[in-house]
Amino acid sequence: MKTKKVLSVLLTATMMSAMFTGCGGGETNTTSTGTGTDAPVSSEDNNNAANSGDIKEFTAFFAVPGTEINDDNEIQQMIAEKTGVKVKETWLTGQSAQEAVGTLIAGGEYPDFIDGGDGTAQLYDAGALVALDDYIDKYPNIKEFLTEEEWDKLRQDDGHIYWIQQFGNIYGEEKATTHNDEAFWIQTRVLEWAGYPEVHTMDQYFDLIESYNEANPTMEDGTANIPYTILCDDWRYFCLENAPQFLDGYPNDGSCIVDPNTLTIIDYNTTPTAKRYFQKLNEEFQKGIVDPESFTQTYDEYISKLSTGRVLGMIDQWWDFAYTVNDSLKQQGLDLKGCNYVPLPITIEEGIKNQWHNSGGTLNVASGLAITTSCKDVEGALQFVNDLLDQEIHDLRFWGVKDVDYSVNEDGEFYRTEDMRMKSSDTAYKASHTCIYSYFPQYMGTSRDGINAMKPENQPKEFYDALNENIKKCFDAYGAETYVDMLGTSEAPGAWYPMYSYSSNMTTATEGGMAWTKMGEIKHEYLPKVVMASDFESAWEEYMEVYNGCNPQAFIDEMQTELDRRMEEAAKYN
Repeated sequence: MKTKKVLSVLLTATMMSAMFTGCGGGETNTTSTGTGTDAPVSSEDNNNAANSGDIKEFTAFFAVPGTEINDDNEIQQMIAEKTGVKVKETWLTGQSAQEAVGTLIAGGEYPDFIDGGDGTAQLYDAGALVALDDYIDKYPNIKEFLTEEEWDKLRQDDGHIYWIQQFGNIYGEEKATTHNDEAFWIQTRVLEWAGYPEVHTMDQYFDLIESYNEANPTMEDGTANIPYTILCDDWRYFCLENAPQFLDGYPNDGSCIVDPNTLTIIDYNTTPTAKRYFQKLNEEFQKGIVDPESFTQTYDEYISKLSTGRVLGMIDQWWDFAYTVNDSLKQQGLDLKGCNYVPLPITIEEGIKNQWHNSGGTLNVASGLAITTSCKDVEGALQFVNDLLDQEIHDLRFWGVKDVDYSVNEDGEFYRTEDMRMKSSDTAYKASHTCIYSYFPQYMGTSRDGINAMKPENQPKEFYDALNENIKKCFDAYGAETYVDMLGTSEAPGAWYPMYSYSSNMTTATEGGMAWTKMGEIKHEYLPKVVMASDFESAWEEYMEVYNGCNPQAFIDEMQTELDRRMEEAAKYN
């Protein structure tokens, strides 16, 4: 088995090396300094390339699953004509992020752009990334993208900045219509059948799913429903393990709970709520409500299930399923049968204010878009990032082409016709026409015109007009106009948030990091056993014994140190 894995890694390294050899344009001398590189090249090159029709090509690798852009993509070509740059993107397949990054490091050749995901710390330690400090001021859109405090949060131990966090950045006024984060989701057909009941607790949620499935065990075509499924594939294990913090009314710190009153770290894996949650899953598994394939299905299999309309409910992050599943449901007409999902404000018991949704953006400093030491034109690469943040090109990325993908009314407001909306959900059309450069920096919030949302899904009127009647009826029943209204919203938790931006980069070099690694391994091994066990109490006791043997206190102590540091740093800006 070890021999096969080594051969696989070597083969992948060879392939990646071939893929990324000759990355970027331009010729320059590259001088390595510590863990970064200075590679000055004239920023006029891109404009000259665009004017001459000579398009530079860069490469990018993102250590998450994704879809490559078609070579004949129309909007990518439009962006290339405007910027003088085209990027060939590749995505994670068949490996974990850390494995893929390790393969690149072993080969010594990198793409021009990279987001290493969970492997970002490896890239930094290997000296594979370019320090950006001396470049940021040259590119106004990049400099403006983050505040001085946010840029400082991205500085590593050596004092330098190596990546740009791409997501969660709000320009102007926040326009929150979709809930892009984690929630208990349920199909509108279930709520409509029950008369749109108030569902606030975990028990109420599962009682509703049970009742509906008992009365309606199949879809209209006779296909059996799947009452509740769980995604546990690789790093998406959060769909199983994260819930206890939300059920207790805390936001998504991912790795722990932060008590806002005492500013202390709490291990949510061992709380009474954690036990109640997993006991509930165990009960539902024994009843046949929890999908027996939950712990063996791949991400693709999970998405395929949701796309059939059979799954009544699940926990997941919106971005993890909705953009693919909603389009598929619409193309099949299943959205008209109540198969779309809405979030519910679930907590462990009545009276707890939920924090599934928080206002404001989220800066995850653990990873981001970086430029590697293999890039021969660092300034050209950064100029492209700067160009992507220009409003005209940002609109092209997310709205598309005027009078093709959207229209503009007399008040300057962007909108789509039903035909435009249908095309935007068509897989073939998106492959040939849509190019959002999804892992490059992007804004949420309000356009620089002060009228429109940065993205169509956050344009209030366009969002509502695009909803099918089942969702509109559901929203009306609950006095809501958006997904956010279904949950309510809370202020951003605090200056520490989110703590997962630290734990995501923990390594076994520290006692806390070693404990964190072992805790993750134990949860992956034991939580499925706990859910499926015929004797829950015995299974839970065994799990807790093994879990506590991982020395979780070392992890808690290291997280506490980081929490204290963040609060001290934040105080400097207040």
